Amino acid sequence: MILYTLNCENDHGFEAWFPSSSAFEAQQKTGDVTCPVCGSANVHKQIMAPSLGAESVGAGKKSEKQSVVHTGENQAEMRSMMRQLSEHVKNNADYVGPKFAEEARKIHYEEVEPHGIYGEASADEVTDLKEEGIDVHPLPILPDDQN
Repeated sequence: MILYTLNCENDHGFEAWFPSSSAFEAQQKTGDVTCPVCGSANVHKQIMAPSLGAESVGAGKKSEKQSVVHTGENQAEMRSMMRQLSEHVKNNADYVGPKFAEEARKIHYEEVEPHGIYGEASADEVTDLKEEGIDVHPLPILPDDQN
């Protein structure tokens, strides 16, 4: 996992974790990396110092994947809005788990009745869905969701 410090075109700074630099580039290219303050998809990496000696710190431990954002002074308000969005989706859509890409295609190609769904998809699956013209969006994962 790589932690990037990012800025949008409106100079809002935030941080986000990515599995690799290529994953960041793929998500940036498809517009999946957006500013949590203004929603701009015109996001770029800031210059970062290398993490020296990282192998000796926590050697042998696998890091868990996390979605991370630093929203500055309005963090509590932003967290509340993200929690409301997440709850709305969970209360009004069907959970399809790891079959998200398959189910999204069925809806898009009218093989089943249109309805809201949520679940898990890999970065490659999301890229493929977007290339097919299927509109998907990441659901925010808050720190409380990981406990």
